[in-house]
Amino acid sequence: MKRFQRCSFFLTGLLFSALILPGAAQPLFAQDVKFAFVDVARVFDSYDRTKESDRELQDAGKKKEEERDAMVYDIRQLKDELLLLNGDTKTKKQEMLEEKIKGLQEFDRDAKKGLAEKRSQIVQEIFKEIDQTIQRYGERKAVDFIFNERALLYHSDKFDVTKEILEDLIKEYKTKKKKWTRELFEI
Repeated sequence: MKRFQRCSFFLTGLLFSALILPGAAQPLFAQDVKFAFVDVARVFDSYDRTKESDRELQDAGKKKEEERDAMVYDIRQLKDELLLLNGDTKTKKQEMLEEKIKGLQEFDRDAKKGLAEKRSQIVQEIFKEIDQTIQRYGERKAVDFIFNERALLYHSDKFDVTKEILEDLIKEYKTKKKKWTRELFEI
């Protein structure tokens, strides 16, 4: 008897849920919910600031490489001089050579670290700009959900707002471009 009551109670609850819950959910889905998605990687790669920053970082890297080449040249000169020397002079030159090699190693480490930190800082700033642009776009266009393209298993291209986001971002960048100067790239 108790088993029958439990089963009856369960079936009644199930029937009640089936009748009431779809009606309660109806207003939620009756509204126009706007979805969009953005390929953030494509926006990042196509963004003018990303391209300019990459060029600036490459230029800074080339300058560091030139400095390094000059240091290597000095070290080679010292090695050549060492072959011709003997005695105290050779010992002093050997110590100078070891100091220059240590200096070169420190320079390499500092240059790599400095360039990596600068790149990381710039990438973070760019992603922050992209995020803010997406937020403003969503508010302006009254979009309820904007998804990152990577998080989707399937999407229709009609919901792709990547091009619009990129256009907004570039427009905004051009107005702010004067603010960002080459001093960001001094390492």
